[in-house]
Amino acid sequence: MTTEYKNYIDGAFSDEAKATIDVTNPATGALLARIPDSDAAVVAKAVAAAKQAQPAWEKLPPIQRAGYLRKIAAKLRDNRTELAKIIVREQGKVQGLAQVEVDFTADYMDYMAEWARRLDGEVITSDRPGESIYVLRKPIGVVAGILPWNFPFFLIARKLAPALVTGNTIVIKPSEETPINAFEFAKLVAETDLPKGVFNLVGGLGASTGEALVSHPDVGLVTFTGSVATGSRIMQTAGKNLTRVNLELGGKAPAIVLADADLDLAAKAIYDSRVINTGQVCNCAERVYVERGAHEALVEKLTKLFSETRYGDPSEIADLHMGPLVNKAGLEKVEALVEQAKRDGAKVVIGGKRADLPQGFHYEPTLIVDARADMDIMRKEIFGPVLPIQAVENLDEAIALANDSEFGLTSSIFTSNINSAMKAVRELRFGETYINREHFEAMQGFHAGRKKSGIGGADGKHGLLEFTETHVVYLQTS
Repeated sequence: MTTEYKNYIDGAFSDEAKATIDVTNPATGALLARIPDSDAAVVAKAVAAAKQAQPAWEKLPPIQRAGYLRKIAAKLRDNRTELAKIIVREQGKVQGLAQVEVDFTADYMDYMAEWARRLDGEVITSDRPGESIYVLRKPIGVVAGILPWNFPFFLIARKLAPALVTGNTIVIKPSEETPINAFEFAKLVAETDLPKGVFNLVGGLGASTGEALVSHPDVGLVTFTGSVATGSRIMQTAGKNLTRVNLELGGKAPAIVLADADLDLAAKAIYDSRVINTGQVCNCAERVYVERGAHEALVEKLTKLFSETRYGDPSEIADLHMGPLVNKAGLEKVEALVEQAKRDGAKVVIGGKRADLPQGFHYEPTLIVDARADMDIMRKEIFGPVLPIQAVENLDEAIALANDSEFGLTSSIFTSNINSAMKAVRELRFGETYINREHFEAMQGFHAGRKKSGIGGADGKHGLLEFTETHVVYLQTS
């Protein structure tokens, strides 16, 4: 029997949506569930619930708001195994990574709760006798959180936790590709005593449900993670109401490998950053620039790692490196980029075609050499298990090629020379640079991109402040 989910609005599950969306397993194509396809009227009801709940929520001391986050985190830990299984089935994530995602989500909720006693303002010196100037941080109001499909569960917390601890209320729309985990999250929230209307969840398509949410005049901030094209449309729509936006978009992360690097470390870190979540991560290594003197040795080491990759249906096999791509469109995009690279003169060392599996959207882990800066494979986001490599003469050339991109999210360099590392830090135009390690951010950092990789950021103190606005007070005393 197929599970039929309902929206969670104003503290109750609602079946007002007139249509549904099928959710399938990308490894097998099997139908898993149906979710509501919410229209503008349903979205308006959710926003109204959030708006009504926000003033009372804001008046609670932040430490009390944090207590609710901790209760939700406890629920996640109590149900960690089943939640991970759901993510495996609907997104195709391997079992170990799915469990990490659930556990990290609970930890993130607790981490953001810790900011309840740390969110502060400023006192500014006045030019006038007897006057004090204060800069206060206050909530924006109603937040709209629109989620991606690649880390669907964690992104609930990345948007909900900072919004709630700072006094906002929220309406979340999960990706139609991977919504089941979010509806199960709502069930767990319903088991807590979180005041009604503080958290609301609506299912639906981006072009309809998402559009209605972004365009609603009572939404004060839209926080979105996803593609550049969708982010651009969100900016245009939100701009009509001058609604604030926080956008984490695409990436084309370069990994620079110098001849003096520990090549075993570099190969393993780049490999781990490429096959994680089947390459469907915005910050993972998407292109490699290696000094010519280390090119052959690095390719040899990467070829061995790629050849040992275990992939298949993660619902059936526990110990895998990769699962399927999320859908047919993703598979066809990866396939088209590889075929174009071959026509452009690049060479496939290993992989280069759909996996020989009976069902699902599987693509072989693929290593490509003789790539050039003008090729699509080096310029467009692949979002699949494909790694192109270009040989360079020196660090200056590598930095120039790395920066020659419309994206600016993450980057990395592998070298034993601190001067080279710091030169890269100074000159790379990216929001993050990893030195001698894999691409993966920390919750206390600040995950933010430049150029078409987004506006604003997430995590840590700076991410928390994205959910606040300033209120300056001039207090004149005698």
